[in-house]
Order: sequence, then C-alpha cells, then structure tokens
Amino acid sequence: MLGLAQGLGEFLPISSSAHLIIIPWLFGWPDPGLTFDIALHMGTLVALVIFFWRDWLGLIRGGLRGISTTEGRLFWYIAAASVPGAAIGFLLEHKAETVFRTPALIAAMLIFMGVVLLVADKKGTQKTRLEGIGFSTSLIIGVAQALAIIPGVSRSGVTMTAGLFTGLKRETAARFSFLLSAPIVLGAGILKIPKLIAHPEMIDAPFALGVIVAAVSGLASIKLLLAYVQRHDFTPFVWYRFALGLVVLLLAFMR
Repeated sequence: MLGLAQGLGEFLPISSSAHLIIIPWLFGWPDPGLTFDIALHMGTLVALVIFFWRDWLGLIRGGLRGISTTEGRLFWYIAAASVPGAAIGFLLEHKAETVFRTPALIAAMLIFMGVVLLVADKKGTQKTRLEGIGFSTSLIIGVAQALAIIPGVSRSGVTMTAGLFTGLKRETAARFSFLLSAPIVLGAGILKIPKLIAHPEMIDAPFALGVIVAAVSGLASIKLLLAYVQRHDFTPFVWYRFALGLVVLLLAFMR
C-alpha cells in the first residue's frame, strides 16, 4: 500500500511523503520512518530512469560538451537547481524525521499548497516550452523544490507550481519537475545507504515489494500525468488536496 501511495503520489501533485505518513497514522500502523520513505523514493527513481532514459542520455552528453546546446544548458540548469533542495534536505534532515511528520501540519500544507497550485494554474501564462527554460526560471523552481522537505507540500506539486508561475506550459512544468527530481532522490538515497548497510534486517520481502510497487506505479503515474496535462488543468488534484487535508484535520482534532 505504501509503495502504491509513493508511486502515484511522487509524480501527481498530491505529496507522496504526506501519504506515507498519513496512511500508517490512519490505520494505526507503526511509522516506517524516513529511511523507508527514501527507499520507496528509490523505486520511483527507477521509474524516472526507465521513462526518461533517452532524455537523460541526451542531457548528459550535452552537459559534457558545455552549454552550447539546449540539452547542455538544461543539464547544468538542472544541476544548479538541485543545489537548494539538497542543502535544505541535509540541514533539516532531523526535523524532516520528527516535527515535520505531524498530521496537522501536513494537512495544513496540503490545503495551502493546493490554493497556491490553483492560482498558478489559472494565472500562469503557459507559453514557455522546455527548450525555452532559462537559468533564472530553473533556479526559482529549484528553490521551490527545497520547500518539499515539509510533507504535504509535494515536491512535484511545488515545482510544477513554480514552473506555472514563471510562464511554463503545463506539460513543460511537469516534464521539468520530473527531470529535476532525479538528482535529489538519488542523493537522498545514497545518504541512506550506510544506514541500510548497518541494519540489513530492514531489507526484507515487504521492503523489496514496496520498492517494486513504487517503481511500477510510478511509471504509470508519469505516463498518466504527462498525457493528462496536455488537455486538462490541475483542478482535480487541488480538490483532492483540499478533501484529504480537511479529513486529516478533522481526525486530528477528534483524536
């Protein structure tokens, strides 16, 4: 169940981290913790690699040649945009494992960022395609990605929102968001490898199954969203965020 939540939530603008915390909280399951969350994120990294392998091959080749081509510029823009999220994630890792995993805070962020996404979706000019992204736009999106350290913000949601505010087309905002997620997810996974090595008992059958399900469902959600945003807006995801946030706030108050 958590692998499915991760695979769908990582690429749809509904916050996979929020679901990985809320689902155990709702059902009274023990919180598997941030390490398990990141392991599931590695499953969605596999989905990214499978879906965008041609894109990444072109980006890496272009990046090695410098910034003379569109692919080269995008590679280095993505690299620069990954720095804010990596720095904030490293500095606030302890809070990400403790105070940020509070249902009431998560619910508030689901609702608040839903409002911001709705405004960006309605007000953005939606003119710029992927090849037209500049350094300032990529850096703005990278800074926005750093906010995703708080569950409920949604990494894909906040980066797509920032992209829409800077004038990107919906499909472009989604595609750039997905490409930008690969370095940050890979870095977070690498940092957790020593803990997994120190506690090999964590890597059991349910652990492996969760990662596999996250990869398969992540691949499906990438295809779904890229096809969806070509003709539709983000309104259904906004309403979902509102509904889930209100339910969690109500249950937190009752408990």
